[in-house]
Amino acid sequence: MRIFMQTQPAPNESPRYYHLILQQDLLGGWSLLREWGQTGGRASMKREFYEQRDVAESAMMGVRDQQLRKGFQVMFCQGIDAPAGSRYEP
Repeated sequence: MRIFMQTQPAPNESPRYYHLILQQDLLGGWSLLREWGQTGGRASMKREFYEQRDVAESAMMGVRDQQLRKGFQVMFCQGIDAPAGSRYEP
């Protein structure tokens, strides 16, 4: 599952982005990968591990909600069973 969010660009600046990826690892656990930065600039990355999918999804949605409160907008969401509220709707 993937969620890509972006802010509105300020004059003379590239937009900031926040990318969330949830994937299963080889041992049956789940990894939540977060990447954020400014388009065309430096990026930061953090990886968190979870044993259960529902806990990992809950953490992902918590991060998404936190970034939405900071002014990010969901640009796209990818995944067969993406939770409600995470799909891009124009």
